[in-house]
Amino acid sequence: MSTEKLVADLTKIVDELVKSGDPVDIPTLGKLGQQIAKAFGVKGDEVAVLAMIFNDKFLKFVVPEKLQNIGTIPVTSTTALAARTARDKRPEVINNFAIAKHSTVFEAVPLTDQRGDPIQKIMSAPVLSDNKVIGVIQVSRKGKTQAAAGPDFTPKELGDLVAVSVQIGRCLKLCPVT
Repeated sequence: MSTEKLVADLTKIVDELVKSGDPVDIPTLGKLGQQIAKAFGVKGDEVAVLAMIFNDKFLKFVVPEKLQNIGTIPVTSTTALAARTARDKRPEVINNFAIAKHSTVFEAVPLTDQRGDPIQKIMSAPVLSDNKVIGVIQVSRKGKTQAAAGPDFTPKELGDLVAVSVQIGRCLKLCPVT
């Protein structure tokens, strides 16, 4: 699926979710994450959605669900890409993430039967609602090496992720996250 089709499909789905007026539950966000993974050619556990909590002082994983209870990321963190994305309100691509200084605590959590490979490449975009950051969406490529992780992310893909983040924002603001 092309990312343009993904954005169009997500817009339709989100329109229906928003129109219902009901809160958007976390499993529904997880299903949207799976669609996003397919569109970007990554595995389901390579898409993350984080929500701002505690008066916008921390980020908490919403997707993947297995990371929800592991902990939070202070927005003041100097080593967390998600925190920088939220603070700066700026999307970013890092195609050599494994060598960039970052916290690896969340990477160490096994999302499948065995411990996963490290993140080699990542795109990160703020999730906004009414021009206010309410979260962050990240798409990564994991692998034992940079080459094994797959192709580099492109500026076009980052633009597509920003378009996707608009739709995720419409859902995230209706998602009860604590």
